[in-house]
Amino acid sequence: MTMEVTMKNDKSRALLLFSAGVAFAFLWASAAAATKLGLKSAQPFVICVARFFLAGVIMLFISHGILRKRLPSGKEWKQLAIYGFLNIALYLGLYVVAMQNVSAGLSSMSIATNPVLISLISALLFRQRIKAATWISLLLCSLGVLIAAYPLLQSSFATPTGLIILFCSMLSYSIGVLYFSKQQWNDLDVITINGWQTLLGGIFILPFAAFTYDSSLNHFDLRFTGSILWLAIPVSIVAVQIWLFLLRDNPVKASFWLFLCPVFGYLIANVVMQEPISVYTVTGLALVIGGLYLVQRAKKG
Repeated sequence: MTMEVTMKNDKSRALLLFSAGVAFAFLWASAAAATKLGLKSAQPFVICVARFFLAGVIMLFISHGILRKRLPSGKEWKQLAIYGFLNIALYLGLYVVAMQNVSAGLSSMSIATNPVLISLISALLFRQRIKAATWISLLLCSLGVLIAAYPLLQSSFATPTGLIILFCSMLSYSIGVLYFSKQQWNDLDVITINGWQTLLGGIFILPFAAFTYDSSLNHFDLRFTGSILWLAIPVSIVAVQIWLFLLRDNPVKASFWLFLCPVFGYLIANVVMQEPISVYTVTGLALVIGGLYLVQRAKKG
């Protein structure tokens, strides 16, 4: 009887993790299109500051004002500052700058490089053994992303500088993931962590936004407002909350959900930007789902 209950609980948790992973991938992928739209109305750092301050204030109000969660203390402030710098200021700051010179398709595809970077950095820094199932999943997901991206690469554009900045942003993100997973957060609530790291990231970017600000390049219209609201609430709040939940379960497995982001990115681009969906997209999606299923079945490493 106890074994049956345990098996039922394991299946329920597996379903929860799968649903959370799909929701995260969809919301995170939507950021590329929302950022592209926002850049038509405002400068990159203006978008960053508006997004991070709005999201951070909302989350901290929920955390401390409504839920009455405790404030960070001691070394937790240092951890939040480092995580906010890596995961918000550096990663998303560089990302939005790169988006000026990299197409939505390529920027979406770049997200899929993170599992590779996370696995390699983890193996190098922490001497972690990567299991065979993980390598097979990595191969299937990589192949799926490349197939899905193939027709988009035919017409995508980018500059060498844009690609370099984009790679640096992904590298910062991967390091941030590993940093978060290796820290002791004690009983600090996830929404508290997300709120403070987002607000601190916005504070780090604020001087750059002020220094580069040009009023003629910023139009606070409906397009700007819609972009900021979407990036702040569904992406910075909901998606990141899900991501932190997945990271706390297993950072290596969580990273594989990033492979699904480009596929969702193409689907969103089709609806928002009328980019075509081909047999390549469908084939790539099937391979990605297969790879994700395999890694989710594997035992925690």
